[in-house]
Amino acid sequence: MLRRLHPIQPEAFVFSNKNKAWANEQIKKFPKGRQASAIIPLLWRAQEQEGWLSRPAIEYVADFLGMNYIRALEVATFYFMYHLKPVGSIAHVQVCGTTSCMICGSENLMDICKELISVEQNTVSEDGKFSWEEVECLGACSNAPMIQIGKDYYEDLNAESFKNIIETFRSGKIPRPGSQTGRYSSEPLKGLTSLKDYDSDKNQFNASVQLADSFGDTVKKINPNKIKNTAVVKE
Repeated sequence: MLRRLHPIQPEAFVFSNKNKAWANEQIKKFPKGRQASAIIPLLWRAQEQEGWLSRPAIEYVADFLGMNYIRALEVATFYFMYHLKPVGSIAHVQVCGTTSCMICGSENLMDICKELISVEQNTVSEDGKFSWEEVECLGACSNAPMIQIGKDYYEDLNAESFKNIIETFRSGKIPRPGSQTGRYSSEPLKGLTSLKDYDSDKNQFNASVQLADSFGDTVKKINPNKIKNTAVVKE
């Protein structure tokens, strides 16, 4: 899919003091002269601060790392994790449209996006709260169809569960990520058929979902200057 920068751009971008300090710590993880290796986390942090990834933000990060602009642009335009256009203030829904998800009903999820968010992709809804786009494979094929919102995957979806996710966000709450049918990870739908000894002494949810459930480290934690956890909805 061809990805281009938004035609309307802000005048400038700078890291907040907290994010600048964080970025300097990331650079220290790499050998001297290899600071460009920090490009992916720094672009992600810029996106979290701004809500989307603008050209001034990309160029600021490139300057911060001593990189040519084109190198930073190559990274930003390659990965779907970076939003190159303004997105909804609450959630940007990325619907996987590749083979497994398409076979299992991702086109129905896109129809719901058109109904509840906007007819066109990468267009902010009328209330400014949501946006959506179709993306390439997100690597959760065993749990198809699925979507990504912020840091989290929502898997094993159908029309009803997907609508519930959107309405939960719209109400100001955060739905629990992970499988929406109760699967722990990507085991068979009817349960484990082997390695059953490993089915005990585990957390209620897998590691990613457990963190979201315990700490509220979700899409709501997008402004680094407003570190406020929001409780995950309990079923």
